Amino acid sequence: MASELALPTQKDKGWEFTDLAGLDLDSYAAGEGRVEGIDPEVDGADGPPVVLPLRQAAERLGDVVEQRFGSLVPIDDPFVAHNEANWRNGVLVYVPRGQRLQEPLRLSVHQDEAGGALNWRTLIVLEEGAEAEVWEHYVSDGSDSEGLFNGVVELSVGPGANLRYVCEQELSTGSWVFATQRAELDRDASLEWVALGFGSARGKVRMETKLAGPGSSAKVTGAYAGAGAQHLDFDTTQEHAAAHTTSDLAFRGVLTDRATAVWRGMIRVDPGAQQTDAFQESRNMLLSKQAHADAIPGLEIEANDVRCTHAAAVAQVDREQLYYLRARGLPEPRAKRLIIDGFLQELVERTSEGPVRDALSAALDRRLGELLPET
Repeated sequence: MASELALPTQKDKGWEFTDLAGLDLDSYAAGEGRVEGIDPEVDGADGPPVVLPLRQAAERLGDVVEQRFGSLVPIDDPFVAHNEANWRNGVLVYVPRGQRLQEPLRLSVHQDEAGGALNWRTLIVLEEGAEAEVWEHYVSDGSDSEGLFNGVVELSVGPGANLRYVCEQELSTGSWVFATQRAELDRDASLEWVALGFGSARGKVRMETKLAGPGSSAKVTGAYAGAGAQHLDFDTTQEHAAAHTTSDLAFRGVLTDRATAVWRGMIRVDPGAQQTDAFQESRNMLLSKQAHADAIPGLEIEANDVRCTHAAAVAQVDREQLYYLRARGLPEPRAKRLIIDGFLQELVERTSEGPVRDALSAALDRRLGELLPET
């Protein structure tokens, strides 16, 4: 099937701003990459939460893998089809009913072959009442090595379960990145999802959250920061398929040099999904005249008792704020940094207090340190 599906062009909906000219998926040799952080012996106090390489999981937990693998992300585009045909590495996180992953799971997935392709799979399954926190970090071995990263992530959150998922992309600026990520929440389940996009040359990340059970809720927080000629593209969907569901999405972007970014969001309310409460926003700050951002919110509502709102903005550093700070003796680089820090701090404060908030703050601080001159 991978060879039968053509790559999208800029005439295809959703791909208008991302040029794939010059991309040949088959020209990259498939590799396994290098993974740090998988401990096959991770166990809970009273049950067997499992973290396994996906191939090993297929042998030990065949029923789980057979039922869940590919159940949320269909093979309906060339990137998923290519992943399905060529993946060699991935992880299963399985937390049985009522169990809890005692510590946050931190995975570092390395693209370690220049000129190669890493087709990565993540499958996280939380049964009823389970709880887990998983952090994934995609990184290249080599700051400017060329390569292709093509990931598929499936997050299955059972009734009353609670998942925190953090995904940071810090690939080399010579890499293509594509990711298809989808979460599905059952009755009264909750998801806190943080996405960070700092690396790669260009590509597209699609994030879909389906609130399939009544009472489920999701908070999605995203940040991207680009420099040079990077092009970062995020496509998000919040699908409300049941009544009394809540979703809250916010993205912030900071761009300098000739970097460009696209955020396209969609809130979709299915028929019968009454009492939906949904929000989405994207705000971008441009630090140079050549940087460019597009923010495109969208609504598709097929119920009549809902509250759905959105907001989008693209702006430069506020001149009045800059003048205020400089008038108090701060040099311009320092004053700009404070304004940008404040812009991103609102995003940090969306996350729960604790390790996730600390990690998000540290990641943004580190990335701004790379983008901005010494202050």
